[in-house]
Amino acid sequence: MFCRKAVQSLKPVDGLHKLCKWIENRGLRRAAVTNAPRENAELMISIVGLTDFFEFLVIGSECERAKPFPDPYLKALEHFNIPSSRAFALEDSPSGVKAAVAAGLSVLGLTTRNPGQELIDAGATFLIKDFEDPDLWNALES
Repeated sequence: MFCRKAVQSLKPVDGLHKLCKWIENRGLRRAAVTNAPRENAELMISIVGLTDFFEFLVIGSECERAKPFPDPYLKALEHFNIPSSRAFALEDSPSGVKAAVAAGLSVLGLTTRNPGQELIDAGATFLIKDFEDPDLWNALES
């Protein structure tokens, strides 16, 4: 059921591939950190064309504690041997924002699924509506 719905309805957020190219061009390390089951996560990543983009996939249920605890993000940081001060997260859920903030990351909240105020209340430092948002590009290029 999930697979059929995902294939029919899942589309990349506007500007996603532009942002991915920007990230790759700067040599930034990339992990997908999700509470979705592995099979669903891998399917969603494939559908939006990011199979070759992510270097590491962290599944919440495969950690000691899933989001909203920081464990999944800490696992990604440990994998890349990167301090949280040199990383950031893109999150669209309050539990994801809480997990990333608890791991010490700055968080860009994506308002595609949840109201911006919920993401701010959870600790997001910056809100965007999609990856074409001019505020995002002004921040990245400054």
